[in-house]
Amino acid sequence: MSRADDVLRELYEGQWVRMVRLAALLLGSNDRAEEVAQDAFVGIYKRLSRFESADDAVGYLRTSVVNGARSQLRHREVATRLRPLPPPAPPGPEEVAVRAEDDQRVLAALRELPERQREVLIMRYYADASGPEIAEALGISVGSVKSHTHRAMAALRQTLGQLGEQQEGGWA
Repeated sequence: MSRADDVLRELYEGQWVRMVRLAALLLGSNDRAEEVAQDAFVGIYKRLSRFESADDAVGYLRTSVVNGARSQLRHREVATRLRPLPPPAPPGPEEVAVRAEDDQRVLAALRELPERQREVLIMRYYADASGPEIAEALGISVGSVKSHTHRAMAALRQTLGQLGEQQEGGWA
């Protein structure tokens, strides 16, 4: 065996448990503690020629464990921060029924609007078109788009408000 192998064995036997414990305490768990300590020992092995004895390498080893633990903690923090949010719970049967009913009410009220107002609202809210895009598609001015949108929204509010009052009154 070479002198380097003797230094590494002595270092491992004397420091392995301490370095794993140090890493576990720094990380707050044992999950990655052995991995951090092992990486530190690999780093020492690559640089064994720099050290005369195991005692000379302990400080370097300890610093490597601390740095490895810090790196793990940073990685954990970034992974937690970038973890996607869980998908929302799917709507229940009652919510689906209420939404379907609301959608039908809106569509019925939309059908009652004058043609131009209906076109403007459909393009704006269902096709996600901007004012200038709607104006170009319908061959009207941007000001007309705004006027039709305003009038149509007022009419929808009135119609849907009346329907809501009728339902609350109990005869819908």
